[in-house]
Amino acid sequence: MKPVQPLGEEKVFKDPVHNYIHVQDRLIWTLINTPEFQRLRRIRQLGTSYLTFHGAEHSRFSHSLGVYEITRRIISQFERGGYEDWPREESLVALCAALLHDLGHGPFSHSIEEAFDMDHEEWTCRILLGDTEVNRVLEEAETGLAERVASVIRKDYEKPIVVNLVSSPLDADRMDYLLRDAYFTGVNYGTIDVDRILRMLRPHNGRVVVKESGMHAIEDYLMARYQMYWQVYFHPVTRSSDIVLRQIFRRAKELFDQGFAFKFLPYPLPALFEGNIQVHDYLLLDEALVQTAFMQWTREDDEILADVCHRFMQRRLYKYVETDLIDLETIDSIRNEFARVGLHPQYDLEIDFPTDLPYDVFRPGDPKKEKQILLLDRQNRIQEISEVSDIVRSISGIHRGRYHLYYPQDKLEKVIHQLSEEVAAIFENKINPPQMEFEI
Repeated sequence: MKPVQPLGEEKVFKDPVHNYIHVQDRLIWTLINTPEFQRLRRIRQLGTSYLTFHGAEHSRFSHSLGVYEITRRIISQFERGGYEDWPREESLVALCAALLHDLGHGPFSHSIEEAFDMDHEEWTCRILLGDTEVNRVLEEAETGLAERVASVIRKDYEKPIVVNLVSSPLDADRMDYLLRDAYFTGVNYGTIDVDRILRMLRPHNGRVVVKESGMHAIEDYLMARYQMYWQVYFHPVTRSSDIVLRQIFRRAKELFDQGFAFKFLPYPLPALFEGNIQVHDYLLLDEALVQTAFMQWTREDDEILADVCHRFMQRRLYKYVETDLIDLETIDSIRNEFARVGLHPQYDLEIDFPTDLPYDVFRPGDPKKEKQILLLDRQNRIQEISEVSDIVRSISGIHRGRYHLYYPQDKLEKVIHQLSEEVAAIFENKINPPQMEFEI
């Protein structure tokens, strides 16, 4: 690889999580200023969570800078320590991958991926390898660099230790999003001792491992992740906003496929609905454009689309009831009853089970080593952390989560008396909560 070209003067970003983010390489600075990376300012890190936690307005841009900074600190420690297991020639590839790892996220991130069967990592690679400014910057630095960075994102890079830094159970991505998401949502669950963790990381036999003396900091990190998933990422109000958002995308695509004459359909949404959107059009998608469409769609002639858009934009979200067990027969019975009384069996009822979400609460014993956190003892022996830690064993294998039935309460209140007794009973306490009696 060509020698790294340092900046004439180090650039810094003031950051509420890491205090300062340091940019010392000209290539990194140039990548930050590409249109593709700047677009991430217009993509929220936590999707619809701002409707639950009003401070959660932070962007994929700030998170990506944070992942870069943590990766930079890890590499700096490896290089200062002179560890032979760290390939110094891979440092810039790792930094580029850390910075650009979320380049392919679309508006509202995981919700749009689910609605249109997309994968943000695949889009990241398409942007890296396509006719883009990011690709040109990487290729000018070294021919083939874009493919090397894409290989890290795909997790098939020839040096797994580089992938470890960006994608593993203990990586720069997870450490930054725990700290950043906790800060902006105002919760304390994600506050981890990142300085201690970084000091305990070591390169060893092609993997990033943790010194045994750092085990308690890792336990705290895994507990923080566990709590953040259940208290923030799986919050039922956020799940409700995600559901309404998916309903919007689903209805808009149904109408588009039926040839519906939209009053407002900005480019490139038609290409997204057709399923053949190209890189240059995909890069036009951001949350400002999508929310502009939602606001205009509140005035569309289709009652369902107008309703779900209004609910999302005005935060009139679905309510929910919880239940431990529910079978397909019961779900069908509820949908049939909803249809009988004039509710829509699909758009006015959604069944959600949080553990089905694509998040990765740590599980030990996975045969794939890249999904394990490894401890290094004083004799240079390796152990998987759950073999040593009672705390990790206690939280691993826990399958929390109850079924949530989401519905528009204002609509259900008008017809609940028409439902069968069995179905009405499921929602009764939410619609007509019992009156509390007090003795004086």
